Amino acid sequence: MALQLWETCKEAILAYTGMSPATFCTVLALLLAVYYLVTGLFASPVPPPRPRSSEEQMQPLPPPVQLGEITEEELKVYDGADPKKPLLMAIKGQIYDVSQSRMFYGPGGPYALFAGKDASRALAKMSFEDKDLTGDTSGLGPYELEALQDWEYKFMSKYVKVGTVKRTIPVTDGASTAESGEGDAPKPTGDGPSTTAAKDSPSAKATEDGPSTVKHDETPASGESKEE
Repeated sequence: MALQLWETCKEAILAYTGMSPATFCTVLALLLAVYYLVTGLFASPVPPPRPRSSEEQMQPLPPPVQLGEITEEELKVYDGADPKKPLLMAIKGQIYDVSQSRMFYGPGGPYALFAGKDASRALAKMSFEDKDLTGDTSGLGPYELEALQDWEYKFMSKYVKVGTVKRTIPVTDGASTAESGEGDAPKPTGDGPSTTAAKDSPSAKATEDGPSTVKHDETPASGESKEE
C-alpha cells in the first residue's frame, strides 16, 4: 500500500513539475531554508518571559497592625494607593484589613472605590454611587439591612479587625446659644420673694405707719391731762 502511494506521488511530481522526485525535494528544502533565513533577518526577536524570582512569588503579607480608633479622614490614606500601607475597609464602623484581597479592593479592582472608607450603605444597597459611600445606614429597608449583615459576617470570618471609626457628633450654634442663655439666666434668691411679699402686705404697711399714728394719738391725751 505504501509503495503504491509512493509510486503515485512520483508520477504526479513528474507530470506536474517535470522534475524527478529527488530534484523536487531538493528545491523544496532550499525554499524553506531561504524563508527561515529571511524571516530571521527582518523579524524582531521576541524576548523570552522573565522568570519571576521565588521571593516575588512567595512574598508574605505583613501582619495586620492594630490602629485603634481613627477618624474617617485618617482611614482614607489606607485606600491602596500606597503599596507600603495596609489596605483597609470599614463596615458598620468596624475597620478590617483586606490586604489579602488586594485584587478585589486594591487599585483597579472591582471594589476599589470601597477601600479606605466605611461603605456600609453602598454594600447594603450594592451601589457604586459616591453618595452611598458612607457609614450612615438610616432609611435602609429590611432586605438591605439583611444584606449588610451578611457582608459583616463575611468580613468577620475572613479578615482581621484592626480598629474602629471615630464618629463625631456636630453641635449646632442654636443649641450652644440656648445652653449659654440658660446658664446666664439670673436665679431668684431665697429671701427675695418673702421680703417683697412682706413689704407689700397690709400688715407690713400698718407696721410702718404704726409709730406715727401712736405718736399722733398720744399728744392730745397729754394735753387733756394738763387742762384737767
